[in-house]
Amino acid sequence: MEAADLTKAGLEKAAWRTSSYTSPDGGNCVEVADNLPGVIGVRDSKNRSGPALRFAPDVWRAFIAEVKSGSFDVAP
Repeated sequence: MEAADLTKAGLEKAAWRTSSYTSPDGGNCVEVADNLPGVIGVRDSKNRSGPALRFAPDVWRAFIAEVKSGSFDVAP
């Protein structure tokens, strides 16, 4: 899985979106930019000027599918 810093290249065109569950202070959420050609940008919603990561769209879709399936859930 490629994860690369997007703070220099391509970030100026990113249209970031957050979950409707994100609190006004950013909470523990990430922002996603899926409008970039061939790449999905991801950054910390509490540190919008900080680094961002980029993932290939198929890798991002696989990650989201695993999250939705509960693969990363931790039992109490």
